[in-house]
Amino acid sequence: MSTTLMQARQRAQYTRDAVLSASPARLLTMLYDRLLLDLRRAEAAQVEQRWPAAAVDLVHAQDIITELSASLRTDVWDGAESLRGIYTYVHTALITANVRRDVERTREAIALLAPLHESWHAAADAVPAPATPSPALGGWSVG
Repeated sequence: MSTTLMQARQRAQYTRDAVLSASPARLLTMLYDRLLLDLRRAEAAQVEQRWPAAAVDLVHAQDIITELSASLRTDVWDGAESLRGIYTYVHTALITANVRRDVERTREAIALLAPLHESWHAAADAVPAPATPSPALGGWSVG
């Protein structure tokens, strides 16, 4: 097995482990991190007229938006419907950005989502860390 292939498998395993062990707040911030990464990559590809690369990133961003929208709990949070409206608008903008090769629509999506990205990170940072096993404190410690 080549070193490159082994490293790729190790990275994939690390990512799987990170996702499986993440708290719900951390999962949300991870999704937003990847969403903004995809959009910035798509923007760069559009500027450079690398349309197939832009399409891959825009479609992946659409998938993340779909997941974020589907995970909203309108029965728990009054703001969920408003946020769903933003997600719906951004999803449509990303389709348009892809089909029309419109970098301005990609930039609009970034402008709408960047403040949400920052807000979700701030909210996640405010949530206390869960208790974790620690031999020093009889098996448990509070992070």
